[in-house]
Order: sequence, then C-alpha cells, then structure tokens
Amino acid sequence: MRIAHVNMFFLPTFGGVEQVMYELAKRQVAEGHEVHVFCCDSDKNQRLEKKEEIIEGIHIHRFPYWFRLSLSTFIWPSLLWRFKKYGKFDIIHSHVSGHAYILFAGILCKLSKTKYIHTTHCPWTDSSFRPPILRPFIFLNDMFMNKFAFNLIDKIISITPWESDILKKYSEKEKIKIIPNGVDKILFKKVKQNNFRKDNDIKEKYLVLFFGRLNPTKGPEMLAKTAINISKKRKDIAFVWVGPDEGKAEEVEKLIKPYKNMKYLRSEERRVKIAEMFQASDVYVLPSYREGLPLTLFEAMASGLPIVASPVNGIPFEMKENENGLFAEYGDLDSLERSIIKILEDKKTAQKMSENNFKKSKNYDWDDIYRKYMREYDILISLHKS
Repeated sequence: MRIAHVNMFFLPTFGGVEQVMYELAKRQVAEGHEVHVFCCDSDKNQRLEKKEEIIEGIHIHRFPYWFRLSLSTFIWPSLLWRFKKYGKFDIIHSHVSGHAYILFAGILCKLSKTKYIHTTHCPWTDSSFRPPILRPFIFLNDMFMNKFAFNLIDKIISITPWESDILKKYSEKEKIKIIPNGVDKILFKKVKQNNFRKDNDIKEKYLVLFFGRLNPTKGPEMLAKTAINISKKRKDIAFVWVGPDEGKAEEVEKLIKPYKNMKYLRSEERRVKIAEMFQASDVYVLPSYREGLPLTLFEAMASGLPIVASPVNGIPFEMKENENGLFAEYGDLDSLERSIIKILEDKKTAQKMSENNFKKSKNYDWDDIYRKYMREYDILISLHKS
C-alpha cells in the first residue's frame, strides 16, 4: 500500500500530532507499506533547509510555505500542483482540521480517485487565544471551508466523543469513527535506573510535572503561579516544566526564576528520557484552557501517575474524578493547589489512582490503536475496489 500523510509539520517538530503521525508511519513502514509525509518546510521557528529526506523509512517532502498567519498556521498551496509528481497513492491521510491543506488534499483525492481519511486532532476552540489576523480565517473556515473540505473526506477520525456534535455540522454521522491517541510501549516499562532527579539536581521529596508545549492554551503559567503559592508554605515540593516554547516560556521563566525548587527544562523528545521523567514524578498537572485528547494524559497514566487536569473538551471522557486524578477548573489557582496537595498528602488515594491509571492505559497501546486505523484503511480500499 502507498500511503500519504499530510500535515502542517512533521519531524523534527515536537507535538502530539507529529507523534501520532510518527507512530502510525513507522508501523506502516515496518509492515512493508510505502509511506510518504507531506508538510510545509518550517518547524514553527525557522525554515528547514532539507526539503526531501528519509527518516526511518518514511519519505518526507517539505514544500515551501508562502507566508504564515500564526505560530502553527502556514500557507503552502504548492501541494496542489507538486503532489502529483510523487505518483498514485492508495490512501491519503490528513491531520488537524481547519487548515487549507485539508481542502487541497480533498481536491487531489477527488481528481485522482484516491480514498481520503482525515484525523481531526480536536482543534476546535473559540478565537480568544487566536491572533487577530487569524480570526477572519477561522470565521470563513467555520462558515464555508470546513463544509467543502469535509464533503471530500471518506472517513473522519475523531480522537474523542466530545467532537461529535461539532463534526455533525460538517459531515454525516456514518463517516465518523472515534479512535483515541495511544501510548508508546516504553512508557509501560519500569525504568531500572532512573537518573532524572539526579541529572536535574532535584532534591525535594515530591515532584510535580508539567509536560507539553508551553502554549497559551496549555496554561503553564497557571501552574507557575500555583507553585509559587505552594512554595510559600512548603519547601519539600519541586516543580518542573518540560516542553518547547510556544509563547509562554518567557512568562513561566520570569515567574519561577527566584525559586530554586522550580525548573524549566525546555523540550524532551527521547522516549526513554520521557519515561524517566514521568516515573520520577509524583503528580502530572495539565492546567489547560483547551485540550483535545492529549498524548501526555495517557503517557502519565501508563507511568502510573495521578493527574490534576482541567475538565475541558475531551479530557472528562477519558479521566474520571477521584479515579484517575482530580479536576481543577482553568484559572482556579486555589482549586489547582488543593488538588495537587491532596494527591501528594493522601497516599492511599494517590496509590489507587496510580493503579487505576496504569490499568486503564493498557487500552491505549499504540499497536492496538494502529490496527484500528489500518482496518479503516482496508475498508476504504475494499470499497474503492468494489
């Protein structure tokens, strides 16, 4: 099978969507499929020089973007006329709704009579966190382009049931299939020699972790403000932020600078180090304004970590209060503080959450998630042949 994935970014860009694509693509290559990725030639921070390369058997094609509208929105229409030189594909699989390339990919599928599958990755949110230049495009997207684009898609993959009502505005229910994100097997395994605390000079008894993009929608500064309040009363808790800067790193660094028990460690992409990081922690905090269904939620579960998260969008569908962790509304610093302290102090509850999370995470093994995707591919191709 010849498979084409289309998204705004791919490796070396760090993010949940890129990780999902990588997990699917590397398994597809391992099964003997020919896999291509088409993306723009930016990693969000700079234009990438290598336009064509092969990583772990995945053929990557980066097309020059013409201009950018925001941190994660680039316009690269050359996909429309350059794509055909790479030959005929059996499946085109696009990622992240609301971008022009979703419509472009649909047009290409229609012209070449190729089956088209799309994973939404739950991008739906209000425009309050969007740059002003992007808001007119979001309005036009909602009014017109999504309807055109979704009409060209053969199968829509929603990562959480929360999206269902939104997707019904653009497509028939029969087209929609729910497949959640997955967890790398390495995160299920106990790290024998965990040096995360030693390597990062963390001496406090407890460790509270934020892992993800330091983006305004993720609320990393909310944890920083809460950490300051906690640290005024207790000296035995360390706080660590790990992830690439997407607009909030400077604010977080400024807030935590006076405190020796707080560290921002930038990005960490190696799976082994990520396993160490989770397993060295006592609680994972996700104080987001908006979330789809973050990979880190399942990674924390696989590591046996209790979770404190905002009960937003897809999260309550997979995380239950007092079973997997505790909820704290976005921006409610008192609630966030109480939840963190409760997990750290109530050993029995924390242990039960840990056991529940490890058990639940087994439902999200990437090999199982991969097979669900490939069944959808096979169904589409068999329909095409018939």
